[in-house]
Amino acid sequence: MKEIKRDIYLNKLIDRKENDMIKVITGIRRCGKSYLMDPIYKNYLLSTGVKEDHIIKLELDSVENEEYLDRHKLYKYIMGQIKDDKMYYILLDEIQKVDGFESVLNSFLRKKNLDVYVTGSNSKFLSSDIITEFRGRGDEVRVYPLTFREYLTASSKNVDEALKEYITYGGMPYILSRKTYEEKSKYLNNLFNNTYINDIVERNNIQKDEVLESLINVLASSVGSLTNPLKLENTFKSKGFKNVSAKTINTYIDYLIDAFMITKALRYDIKGKKYINTPSKYYFTDIGLRNVRLNFRQQEDNHLMENIIYNELLVRGFNVDVGVVEYTMKDKNNKKMHKQLEVDFVCNKESNRYYIQSAYAIPTKEKMEQEEKSLIKIDDFFKRIIIVENDIKLWRNEKGIVIMSLKQFLLDENSLDL
Repeated sequence: MKEIKRDIYLNKLIDRKENDMIKVITGIRRCGKSYLMDPIYKNYLLSTGVKEDHIIKLELDSVENEEYLDRHKLYKYIMGQIKDDKMYYILLDEIQKVDGFESVLNSFLRKKNLDVYVTGSNSKFLSSDIITEFRGRGDEVRVYPLTFREYLTASSKNVDEALKEYITYGGMPYILSRKTYEEKSKYLNNLFNNTYINDIVERNNIQKDEVLESLINVLASSVGSLTNPLKLENTFKSKGFKNVSAKTINTYIDYLIDAFMITKALRYDIKGKKYINTPSKYYFTDIGLRNVRLNFRQQEDNHLMENIIYNELLVRGFNVDVGVVEYTMKDKNNKKMHKQLEVDFVCNKESNRYYIQSAYAIPTKEKMEQEEKSLIKIDDFFKRIIIVENDIKLWRNEKGIVIMSLKQFLLDENSLDL
C-alpha cells in the first residue's frame, strides 16, 4: 500500500506547533490519528532538525504501556526523559485511558520546553469540564476517515474504479490494504463489532445492547432521512421493543455521537434565520461502516452520495445544516398556503455560505425543476450548487445554479468556488 497523504491535518499540527496549548487530536477509532502523530508528524519534526530523543511517544492502549495508565507513573516517566532545556515533543496516544489525565496534562503545560499532543476517541474527552481543566488551553484537531482525495493517493486503481470502491467500502485507512470483497467486509465487520460496539457498551455500561444494535441498524437504513427519538420509539415498538422510550433512544444516539460513529445535522430555517430542533438527520462518519452494517444491502445511491458529500464538507471545515425554505402559495380557491422545501445542505465557514443539493441524476427537465425549486426560493445571493453522480462537465444554468459532478466536487478541494 502506498503512503497515505494526510496533509490537511499535518498542516493543522504545524500551524499549532509550540503554541503553549495541548493539541487534542480527536476522531473515530482507526481513522488514522495515531498514524498522523507517528510517522507523519514525527517525521516532519525530524525533518526540521528535532532530535529523536526529544520526541517522546507512548501508545496508552498498548499492553506494554499499561503501567503508565497510572497518572503518577506516566508523569514520572515523561519527566524522566527530559534531560535539557531544549523543546521536547510529547505524543500520547489514547490519553483518555489514563484516569485523571487532566492533571498530568496541566502539569505539562507549566513546563516551558514541552509541546504536548494527545489523541482521544471519545467526544466527552472534550467536554466543557475537561476544557475548563485545561483553562482554555486545549486546541482540538478533528480527524476524519480518508477523503476521496486522500484515498486516491494510496490506491492503485484509476479514479473511476477507486470512487466506486470508496462509495462501497468507505475511507477507513486500513481498507486500502485489503484486496478482496471478503477481506474488506470482514475488516469492517470486525471493526464495527469488536471495536466500536464493545467500546460504547463498556464505556457507558449498557445493559440492553440489542437495543443499541437495532438503533444502529435503523439509523443505517435511514441515512439522509429526517427523524427524531419519538419517531424512532414508534419504529422500535413496531418491531416488538415495547419498553424502549424516546429518552433511551436519545441517550443511545448521544453515545454514538460521542464515539464519532454518527453526526447529527440540525435543520435551519433559511429565511427565518433560526434552528428547528426536530426532526434532524443523522449521517455515518464513514460510509463503509454504514454499508457493512447492512451487509452491503440497501445501497441507495442517492443516500450514499448525500452522506459522502456531508462528510467531505465537514472535513473542509464547514458548519453544515439541513436547510428549510418556507414560502407562500395560493391553492385553487385562492387561499394562501404555507409550504416548506428542503435544501440538502447549508454550509457556512467564516463569511462564506453555500447552498447544496445532492441529486443522483437529473435525466429530465422536470427532475431539474424539482431539484432547483428550493434553491430558487432562497432570497439571498449566496452560491447555489447541485451535485450529480454522473461525470458531467461543470456548468451554470440560466438561473445561476452551478451543476457539477460528484467526482469533481470530491477531487478539487476548492470545487465550491469554481
